[in-house]
Amino acid sequence: MTNSYINRKIDGDLLAWMRENHRKPLLLRGARQVGKSWTVRNLAKQFEHFLEINFELDKQARDLFAKSDLSPKKLCQELAVIYEIPIIPGKTLLFLDEIQNSLPAISSLRFFYEKYGELHVIAAGSLLEFALQELPSFGVGRIRSMFMYPMNFSEFLNACGNSLLLQAIQNSNCKNPLTEPIHKKAIEFLRRFLILGGMPEVVSAYVNKNDLLECQRILDDLIISLRSDFAKYKEKVPTVQISAVFDSVVAQMGKKFVYANVSGNYAHRQLKEGLELLEMAGLVIPVTHSSANGLPLGAEVDVKKQKMLLLDTGIFQRLLGLALGDLLISDDFSLINKGNIAELFTGLELLKSTSCYEQKVLYYWHRESKSSNAEVDFVLQIGRNIVPIEVKSNAKGAMRSLHLFLEEKKSSFGIRTSLENFDELPKVKIVPLYAIGYI
Repeated sequence: MTNSYINRKIDGDLLAWMRENHRKPLLLRGARQVGKSWTVRNLAKQFEHFLEINFELDKQARDLFAKSDLSPKKLCQELAVIYEIPIIPGKTLLFLDEIQNSLPAISSLRFFYEKYGELHVIAAGSLLEFALQELPSFGVGRIRSMFMYPMNFSEFLNACGNSLLLQAIQNSNCKNPLTEPIHKKAIEFLRRFLILGGMPEVVSAYVNKNDLLECQRILDDLIISLRSDFAKYKEKVPTVQISAVFDSVVAQMGKKFVYANVSGNYAHRQLKEGLELLEMAGLVIPVTHSSANGLPLGAEVDVKKQKMLLLDTGIFQRLLGLALGDLLISDDFSLINKGNIAELFTGLELLKSTSCYEQKVLYYWHRESKSSNAEVDFVLQIGRNIVPIEVKSNAKGAMRSLHLFLEEKKSSFGIRTSLENFDELPKVKIVPLYAIGYI
């Protein structure tokens, strides 16, 4: 990325890690193109020296780390000579990028902690989870993981120079809603974010060029790149099989994922394997059914009931071929919400709102009966409360499922989110979509 850096929420956590006296090597984990390398290069401005090694491109580095002697000080002496960059504790940031291409390099991280802890070391990789599966206990207690996702809505507003609008949203609540002009302005930026998504390259292009069509072309490039990675997931799994599952995730957005709806003549086991690979790559995020009878929510799950989210609304709308005009100017929420894009946005905002040290798990609730079905889009823990969240297409409707959940689970309140302004009903807090990440 050649454009100026866009600040990320994780920047503060990286600075805190940098200033620790007894720090562990850092492992940045996340899907391809979510901004891992860009973020580390920004952190490097805090150091006198910066050495970035890309294990996908640099065979010499792979060969060096493959040596049996993994003494970190000896490694750094050789690296400094090869790349002609001094490696000095406290003054140099060593960045091992695309580290999934070198299992010995991943293994070396624990030795950096044990024998060279004074050196700042960060590793990252786009398909890292596949490599870590081969090294299940590679650095327990010796390596710190941070999880990265595409940009959230607040990061997007900051990137667009709308920090005052963001501040107004953060300071509002059900008893203190936004004024109508500011609410409408927030909705307009939300529409753009649904189109663009949070992939940093797309947001950077929008901020610098304000060209939505160019952003759509960048999204097309990203989709091609992500699909080309399918071949790297697992040698014995055909790319066409993974691609069929990926396309079905897009088609089944917001619904219980049904393997039988995947096109092609594949066995259930093959489709399950393809879905698991997409989850490992970070492209697909599961939302699992929880009975939600108590905490933790993960204690009563049914993994046979899962909805699947794509990692980004921009990529989703591009794959679905949504009409940009509807997203930009329509007042009809059903047109804006084609493919359940609002539910996708809500899930992603909830995911991105958590600590970067935590790999958040999303839940929903569904009750099937002969007479009627009931479903709550998301269920989460807020303090000691189990809170149901319903994504609504309009301000009307009885919210039957939400009230049924509140009564059955004895929850103190629920949340309805849509294009409405902040408001409050008996036992239901109304939170606009653009503020759902702050609940």
